[in-house]
Amino acid sequence: MDRRHLLQLAAATATTLWLPRSAWSQPKFTSNPFTLGVASGSPTHDSVVLWTRLVVPGGALTEAATVRWEVARDEAFKDIVKSGQSQALPELGHSVHAEVGGLEPDRWYFYRFFAGDERSPVGRTRTFPAPDAMATRLRLAYASCQRWEHGYFTAYRHMLNEQLDAVLFLGDYIYEYPGAKDAVRPVPGGWVLTLDDYRRRYELHKSEPELQAMHAACPWIVTWDDHEVQNDYAGLHVGENGPEVKDFPARRAAAYQAFYEHMPLRSSVLTQAVAGLRQGAETRIYGELRFGRLASFYVLDDRQYRDLHACTKDGKPGSSSVDVASCPLLADPKRTLLGAPQEAWLDQAFARAGQGWNIITQQTLFAPRVAPTPDKTIVWNDGWDGYPAARQRLVDSLRKRELRNAVLLGGDVHENWVGHVKADFAEAKSPNVAVEFCGTSITSRSGGNDKMAERLARNPHFVFADGERKGYGVCEFTPKRMSTALRVVSDVTKKDAGIETLASFVVEAGVPKIERA
Repeated sequence: MDRRHLLQLAAATATTLWLPRSAWSQPKFTSNPFTLGVASGSPTHDSVVLWTRLVVPGGALTEAATVRWEVARDEAFKDIVKSGQSQALPELGHSVHAEVGGLEPDRWYFYRFFAGDERSPVGRTRTFPAPDAMATRLRLAYASCQRWEHGYFTAYRHMLNEQLDAVLFLGDYIYEYPGAKDAVRPVPGGWVLTLDDYRRRYELHKSEPELQAMHAACPWIVTWDDHEVQNDYAGLHVGENGPEVKDFPARRAAAYQAFYEHMPLRSSVLTQAVAGLRQGAETRIYGELRFGRLASFYVLDDRQYRDLHACTKDGKPGSSSVDVASCPLLADPKRTLLGAPQEAWLDQAFARAGQGWNIITQQTLFAPRVAPTPDKTIVWNDGWDGYPAARQRLVDSLRKRELRNAVLLGGDVHENWVGHVKADFAEAKSPNVAVEFCGTSITSRSGGNDKMAERLARNPHFVFADGERKGYGVCEFTPKRMSTALRVVSDVTKKDAGIETLASFVVEAGVPKIERA
């Protein structure tokens, strides 16, 4: 689809309609089309995006459908405060992104959809406090990396009990692989390459009841990583694994459209890139959200605008471990992970930041993680270690803007890492400028705890690491402190897996130092 046409359609369908019943598009449904559930996201102090997508067996729904929605103060929908209609168009996979404004700040709402005679499950969402409000508590979970064939999404069943205000999802919502021989459960279909392929893979993941329930419980704030397109892709550069695709930008565009179709995002993310940018058509998912005066979120995108990996082994696409001494390109000051426009935006956002908690939500591990080799400095070139000059620019921005209470949250590495962000990582006594909590995966496998003690010894800015357990993190913010609990399930291969707290930490406001709770 023409990019401008896609943007026009998305903007039109996000707008509330008031059509007479005779003008509604009303296909006849032989089964409930709301099998993917409901979701909400992109919350502000007075608005939220309500999401669903109509799906019928065999993909038989080919025409537009009018979807009605209601927002109420109560679960019984006796006190309805907003209602409207949206068009679910085949060009956008019959997805619905109702951008509901005019809501009261800092309160919970219930919502539901109707299509024909069918009704969706009820969802629960909330608005954030007004920007100048003195909010006293924010409780959220951060999660990433949910590979279907590696296990069950049992973690979300336990997350439901955490009494959260929001979920931060930090990338790898789906995986593009055809499956694995040692799969816990099979993945239907082969490699994910086309728009229809991506749609079917999202349908698979969203069929998990525990994930649907968590989406319906509170608003989500989302970003992506590589597997929403292809493993280790970089900007418009192809990643690794899978069959050759002659037109990778077209594949990426299809993947980005599918991401939009399945996430509670505003239509404004489907923007046109600034003229002259090499990236072409842009899907802008980076941005800023405020939770009163207590916290600000800076949601980053480290995939769409990055430079190609440096010194990948044998010149192949994708990532690899790299010996820093034999790769001078790593130190090139021009190399970027976020792209110059996003870096400039982030620096300006830091400049206007308040005195509350400043939560930087991004995809991966930020602080250096050098492999435990005695005579070489080996790093992985897909994360921030592959772009050290870009990392230092972000650190310098934190210092220049004197950003208080900076917290970096990440995922991607399938392991829990907890540590400090230093002004100069090469100097052990360098001051801390931020704290970091990089989370494990929902299911995706990792290498385990092999040599973990040696890895921590080689990277003393980290205070804790675990490479075995899977789950999510829970952060609670108050004006005085931040507390974090690493919540892990007993076995992702078991549907009835239990949950426990692996470790807990506290950070006092104004003091970028992590203490074990």
